[in-house]
Amino acid sequence: MRKYILGIFCIILSLSFFLLAMGDKKIQHPKTVAGVSTSIRPSYSAYAKSLYNQVHLKDSGLTYPVFEKALTGYFNLKEAGRLSDHALLSIADFDQRSTRKRLYVLDLSKKKMVLNTWVAHGQRSGDDETVTFSNQNDSYSSSIGFYVTGEEYVGTHGRSLRLDGMDAGYNDNARIRSIVIHGAPYVSQGTIAALGRLGRSQGCPAVSPELSDQLISAMGEGSVLFINKSAEKYASRYLDEQHAALAALPALNNNSDQGQFNLD
Repeated sequence: MRKYILGIFCIILSLSFFLLAMGDKKIQHPKTVAGVSTSIRPSYSAYAKSLYNQVHLKDSGLTYPVFEKALTGYFNLKEAGRLSDHALLSIADFDQRSTRKRLYVLDLSKKKMVLNTWVAHGQRSGDDETVTFSNQNDSYSSSIGFYVTGEEYVGTHGRSLRLDGMDAGYNDNARIRSIVIHGAPYVSQGTIAALGRLGRSQGCPAVSPELSDQLISAMGEGSVLFINKSAEKYASRYLDEQHAALAALPALNNNSDQGQFNLD
């Protein structure tokens, strides 16, 4: 009887050690935040820098920190199920003056720039340079942050593309403000020559009428637009680099020369 009880006790003890060992392995699993930090995040950073260089964004005037923020938001929005399968990443960099071609439309899967052109800001956001932003209706100001493109429609400015603001307190009133992508004649070299700056919108990221159809067709529904102003106080749930690294795994694997990352 004693031998029988002792045997049962040994089995239970062995099972306890086995479960404890499995628990330790689970803590070290790459899906955890710590795992992402140590094994995947450096590769994500390398991927972002490689992509920035491959698309020659520095030559086009876009700084790496702005690109990295936009890329991080793109992958977090993708992970959240907000984007289409063929989503583009567009960046309106309001660190730059309106006379610069500060709108960058990127196809990340093909690692190329689809479009680099002018984009207007709101009337009350500043003249050539943006200095003020607002999320309020009738403010005639631009709003910073991440947007996802919605459905297109034909309105006052012709073919237009709706935008949904993703950042509460920064741009989530985009729908009720009718903030959309549309063409406008004041976005042109002629306006720059006459005024020393682009014309300004009522808050919309307006582009040249000659390019608006191309832009709207390329972006479609479910693409990302990031409006940046680095000097502004801005926080977003979509700027989490650790979660972006997980969402970027397929891209990292396609880009990696050092084997595949497997989280299963």
